[in-house]
Amino acid sequence: MAHSARRDSPELPDFSLLKRLARDQLIYLLEQLPGKKDLFIEADLMSPLDRIANVSTLKQHEVDKLYKVEYKPVISTSDQLCFLIRPRIQTVKWICDVVNADKAAGKFRRYKLIFTPQKFYACEAVLEEQGIFGDVTTDEWAFYLLPLDDDIISLELPEFFRDNFLAGDQRWVRTAGSTLHLLHSIYGPFSKIYGIGRCSKMAYESWREQVEEGETKARQAEIGNVFLIDRDVDFVTPLCSQVVYEGLVDDIFRIKCGCVEFGPDVTSSDKRLILVDTESASKRRGMDIKQMKTFVSEELKGLKQEHRLLSLHIGASESIMKKKTKQDFQELLKTEHSLLEGFEIRECISFIEEHINRQVSMIESLRLLCLLSITENGLLPKDYRSLKAQYLQSYGVDHLLTFANLRQLGLLVEQQPGETLTVMESKVGKLVNDKTAGKLTDAFSSLAKKSNFRALSKKLNLVPKSDEEYDLRVPRDMAYIFSGAYIPLSCKLIEQVLERDGWTGLEEVTRLLNGHEFAVTGSTKSDTNDAQRIVLVMFLGGCTFSEISALRFLGRERGYKFIVVTTAITNSSRLIEALLDNHV
Repeated sequence: MAHSARRDSPELPDFSLLKRLARDQLIYLLEQLPGKKDLFIEADLMSPLDRIANVSTLKQHEVDKLYKVEYKPVISTSDQLCFLIRPRIQTVKWICDVVNADKAAGKFRRYKLIFTPQKFYACEAVLEEQGIFGDVTTDEWAFYLLPLDDDIISLELPEFFRDNFLAGDQRWVRTAGSTLHLLHSIYGPFSKIYGIGRCSKMAYESWREQVEEGETKARQAEIGNVFLIDRDVDFVTPLCSQVVYEGLVDDIFRIKCGCVEFGPDVTSSDKRLILVDTESASKRRGMDIKQMKTFVSEELKGLKQEHRLLSLHIGASESIMKKKTKQDFQELLKTEHSLLEGFEIRECISFIEEHINRQVSMIESLRLLCLLSITENGLLPKDYRSLKAQYLQSYGVDHLLTFANLRQLGLLVEQQPGETLTVMESKVGKLVNDKTAGKLTDAFSSLAKKSNFRALSKKLNLVPKSDEEYDLRVPRDMAYIFSGAYIPLSCKLIEQVLERDGWTGLEEVTRLLNGHEFAVTGSTKSDTNDAQRIVLVMFLGGCTFSEISALRFLGRERGYKFIVVTTAITNSSRLIEALLDNHV
């Protein structure tokens, strides 16, 4: 039974201030290099920069020419070069080559390196090793947060996922902590902070250290509650095919930094067009393809200034319909739903084998293998060996390292002898019932990197009963974002913790998730009811548009407003691509 939607939801804070702060700081840093200068910008910073300070703004502050960092000799004739870069060793080494080439040619210039969102010691060490530390000045542009919508803020750090969860590189933890500190200083103080995951716990501790180091000014809180969650707490959700409109657009056209590029099949011309999402999100949230088409036809008709937007969204909807209503896609969804329910697994394996052998898609095949493995708590050894052999035969043996990466994260593993789903669940049950277990025992730690999805699904009712008809026009829970087949684990955890005001009563669930949960009451309780109903959810490792849609639905039902802060927008393709052995 759906809750009746509440009409008294609080207003969201104004996040445009974050853009203004970032722009003002960048201008200040550019002015530290007085006079005309050429600006070299790292490729993945160009779109975020354009949302903060456009070309005319940069020109006003004596930026002469703009170049994209391309790791080749520079053609600039300016005697002042400024580099706006991520703290990456490869980029710093290239800058060292530029400086040393100038030295060899007897050319004197001034060089300024602006690292964003922060500089790392490793980068400065490279400058020293290459002998140019004294020839350049370095600075930080604390550009942590880019608002993409009224309720979505991104750090635009897609590398966070691979660096932290695969490579074990924790350098971005401090960045996450600084992000929280910035939000707390402007929109806090926070009343309650919940979280789950090792990275979330470290980010919280980093933030607390920064709070203790600085001064806390009394102010009216605009955000009451915060929930931190690691991406590896829930891998199932990003591996599922998205069926909400924004998710479909992202899957097919790739939304980057709040922008999407449509090709001729959408624009109905020989031109490509980039659309920046400035449309109000409130009306179209949670719509499926047909609803979106109706919306743009009825709501925007007659608004002359919206005609181009109307035709673009209709074109995008029709393009999606062509690709996603084919028989193959329906069979794909049926297979995914069966995996989530735990039914007809042999038929699912046959579908995946056919998918691999037909070489439909290298990424899609890996996605299905991972979804099979996670939902079944690992594959039977004979299935694992057979599917792996078929994949390598279809797509090449150079993917052996990819399988190692997937195994390391627990995404694609084989069950060990005696580790069938039933045995694993009984092990967990025994641990839960052991009153003397005050913390994770050695026996439970051995279950690390196992998904325990089936047990979690039962305890949290993640998969609605298939014998019940689900009316997507009147959604009754967050499962509507997957056509009624599955409630995202990440969003269900958030719902349950907010309902219970903590993790009490969820002990079995947290043990199945390998712990690292926490709940902390802030030093200052928010004195406004509105702030208590504003919940900031921070995804460390990426968030999908499906999860954003689910939280928007939950907010409408329960009278909350959710603000999603994420290291990057992700989907199944991006998640798998980040783990490929040839990932750069």
